[in-house]
Amino acid sequence: MNVGNILTLIGGLGLFLYGMRVMSDSIEKAAGAKMRSFLAFFTKNKFVGMLFGMIFCAIIQSSSATTVMVVSFVNAGLMNLFQAAGVIMGANIGTTITSQLVAFNLSQIAPVFLMLGVIIVMFCKKEKVKKVGEVILGFGVLFMGLSLMSGSMAGLKESPFIISLLSNLKNPLLGIFIGFLITAIIQSSSVTVSILLLMAQQGLLPLGICFYIILGCNIGACTSALLASLNGNKDAKRAALIHFLFNVIGTVIMAVLLLVGENWVENMITTLSGGNIGRSVANAHTLFKVFQVLILLPFSGAIVKMTYLFVPGKDEEVSDSGFKLEYIGPTNVFSPSTAVVEATKELERMGNMAITNLNRAMNALITMDENEIAEVYRVEKQIDYMNHAITDYLIAINQSTLPIDDIKSIGGLFHVVNDIERIGDHAENVADSAIERREKNIEFSPAAQKELAEMMDKVIRIMTYSMDMFSHNSQKHLQEILELEDSIDEMERHLQETHIQRLTKNECTPDASMIYSDLISGLERVADHATNIAFSILDEEPEEDKRIVMES
Repeated sequence: MNVGNILTLIGGLGLFLYGMRVMSDSIEKAAGAKMRSFLAFFTKNKFVGMLFGMIFCAIIQSSSATTVMVVSFVNAGLMNLFQAAGVIMGANIGTTITSQLVAFNLSQIAPVFLMLGVIIVMFCKKEKVKKVGEVILGFGVLFMGLSLMSGSMAGLKESPFIISLLSNLKNPLLGIFIGFLITAIIQSSSVTVSILLLMAQQGLLPLGICFYIILGCNIGACTSALLASLNGNKDAKRAALIHFLFNVIGTVIMAVLLLVGENWVENMITTLSGGNIGRSVANAHTLFKVFQVLILLPFSGAIVKMTYLFVPGKDEEVSDSGFKLEYIGPTNVFSPSTAVVEATKELERMGNMAITNLNRAMNALITMDENEIAEVYRVEKQIDYMNHAITDYLIAINQSTLPIDDIKSIGGLFHVVNDIERIGDHAENVADSAIERREKNIEFSPAAQKELAEMMDKVIRIMTYSMDMFSHNSQKHLQEILELEDSIDEMERHLQETHIQRLTKNECTPDASMIYSDLISGLERVADHATNIAFSILDEEPEEDKRIVMES
């Protein structure tokens, strides 16, 4: 084997890895948002979750990416551990589709995929069509890489060193370790098995040792999710452990079966594969995974409970004064497919905090309680921190490989975080008024207090409806929000006139009048910000959306 063959082998491996990355990323960008919503919906039952996990992983071609996504779902509270277990087990079957495709040896038509992909990417203007072109292009690059590797591996048979090295590879534990090590390094069991398949086709490895290397790949594939979970909450760590325990237990069961009846298993798979050793490796990969799922899926609940032995206890409650984010940031699991979902969860938390703080500020205005006023200022600092942190996060993920639908929603999220921060500022303004009222001993008339309470009730309702629309991406409360906003606008105009009348009749002081006027104006602006949040889930600008809804 000469230097040229070695360089060709390395280059072929590079093309294969790049092609798989392009294909997987493009599929995730083109359909990631829709698949993510399906994933959240179809995981209510562990059997359905297993089937969908299998389909999902077969589409995006990566069990590691699927499991990392599941870990981030669990971290964000969108999926429980029992649902995650089914999806993870299904993903283990779905990942075998790559080796099945490689076994078909489509290298001869790879140039056709390359040309077709290039044409679509260069000449199509629609972003989603371009992503389809990138998928086809990645498919072509992948098989061109396989073709180069296959050709260069033929030279390995002429190397005495390689022949001597591989002929000594007979120990099952060594085979498992090699499979684990290679997969842990390149972060893809599909790639490892595909290389293994090519080596078997060239006669470099017997089928028996390939079985053990495949088992090692199962464990190596867990490293991505385990690393991703390190910064997650306890349930995220448990989700990664489900993947690890499933693969370790499955590997042990299969290793024992192979040690007892390797010849029978080898003969069965060879017969099913028509004597084709490449097809035998691919089928072994698939059958081993299917067998593991059939054996362990009924015990998924026990595996979930087992994770609590390794990760006991509950997460510490996050204090608002701790200036921490719960779902996003450097200390949380990051997956492009769930980044926008997690940002939305954090914005939902920020919005609810702003609603509570405004309500607290209005109560403090009446009671003039020092502790309540101090709490308003403390929470407002937390909201300001979240505003900057979430904005920085949105800027960062906007530069990553997000699904197309999520890219479109980023702009709306920037507006939402700004609107929530403005609502928080209004709570601070109310607290300022409470301090002024206490220091100057300003009294509100019973009528003024009643009017403020009525307006505040409407403002709390419109904010609650808006956050519900935003967090659930639903237009359920759209009409109520429009009616409430009109009502609050009209109420603000009416109350301004009423309080001027009280002022002219000397029923209230000028100081009380100024505070009262600022309060109702501020509450009206809060309602405007709440309406903006609600309309952020729609495609048009808020004013255009309102016009369309009212006309309909």
